Amino acid sequence: MLTSNSSSYSNRNSNCSSTSSSSGFSSSCVQVSRDVQQQLVLLRLQPDSSGLQFPEIWLRDNCQCSTCYMQQTRSRLPQGWNYLDPSVRLQQLSWCAERQSLQISWSDGHKSSFALSWLKERDFSPANRARYLRDCYRPEQRLWSGTEFQRIQREFLYDELLHNDEALLQWLHQLAVYGLALVKQAPLDSNVLRNLCNRVGFMRSTTYGDEWSVKAQPGASNYAYLAAPLPLHTDMPYFEYKPSITLLHTLQQSDSPGGWNLLSDAFHVADLLRQRYPGAFKVLSETPVDWADIGSEKNLRFHNIWRAPVINLDANGRYVRINLSIPQRDSHFSVPAEQVRPWYEAMALFMRLANEQACTFKTTPGDVLTFDNVRMVHGRTGYDDTEQNIRHIVGAFLDWDIAYSRWRVLKNDLGHYNK
Repeated sequence: MLTSNSSSYSNRNSNCSSTSSSSGFSSSCVQVSRDVQQQLVLLRLQPDSSGLQFPEIWLRDNCQCSTCYMQQTRSRLPQGWNYLDPSVRLQQLSWCAERQSLQISWSDGHKSSFALSWLKERDFSPANRARYLRDCYRPEQRLWSGTEFQRIQREFLYDELLHNDEALLQWLHQLAVYGLALVKQAPLDSNVLRNLCNRVGFMRSTTYGDEWSVKAQPGASNYAYLAAPLPLHTDMPYFEYKPSITLLHTLQQSDSPGGWNLLSDAFHVADLLRQRYPGAFKVLSETPVDWADIGSEKNLRFHNIWRAPVINLDANGRYVRINLSIPQRDSHFSVPAEQVRPWYEAMALFMRLANEQACTFKTTPGDVLTFDNVRMVHGRTGYDDTEQNIRHIVGAFLDWDIAYSRWRVLKNDLGHYNK
């Protein structure tokens, strides 16, 4: 049992015994040490490197032997957790140069072996954790203002997305990083959005079906089906698990001066609010709002409600979701009366900033506008709709869970993790 605060081992031999060393490295040498106070195992691969670090209890939990881990399912076996003993301690530590693996004996009588390649991927150092979150979990988002739209916007060809995996990966990456991408030269037929969604995974169905048509309709049950101006909003904030990627396929575009798309990066808007008006930011990130949608579609009657703030944050204060829809904000506001006016005042600031930061453009037939519905707010200017002047958009949804899964698979298949 190691008892000092820092004990070191290294192995220059091809066998799996532990030998003491005070200095010197070779191509086959890994210096193994233990921080007893922090209960960490430390590995140094080079004399000038900061080394790899691993909590001891995590190593015990992630033992790779057949008793603890099933290679077939790539997951730990659950039965060990029925008898989990957090007091288990490391008893013996060694490095096997021949197998390039860390060997550990535990106080519960168990033995573990960890390959160096496996350990490198899971190193707890800040740099490696940041690398994993950026390269494997989700790419780092880059927020942008309306004046930066021309610089960050990117176009993709529909046919390339269907037949070229590298193009598909770059499209998903663009959506993840900047929140929007424009697909060009799609045919004017009914299968376009389903084909795109199937290349990623599958469509997200809602109370409005798999796909829906956005065009002026008499007696419309949804505000989007009117030709009036559509203010900036997110789609379907009344769902707890709202659709997270919106795809809009332009089949016909109005020849009137109206019908222009509006888009604003609401995470950037929230950043501005946080910097300029911290009190308003606190209100919009803490006050729950009732979002609702009541109606019917193709004989399906529905009454959807979800309560959540406009700005949603994770435990670290990072943005995870924006909820915004003036027509679908319910008249029920289930908060104490004294919180109502401060919310309206904060919301007015947010809407002003969102409109100031909005970019404008007009899609043409064959365009598919795709954007992050968790992050972006979108709208359109009003337009004249007649039998001779029709604007017809077909919409569908994807979910980020499915899109990120496809992004990771493509990165692996195309060798991007090794670059």
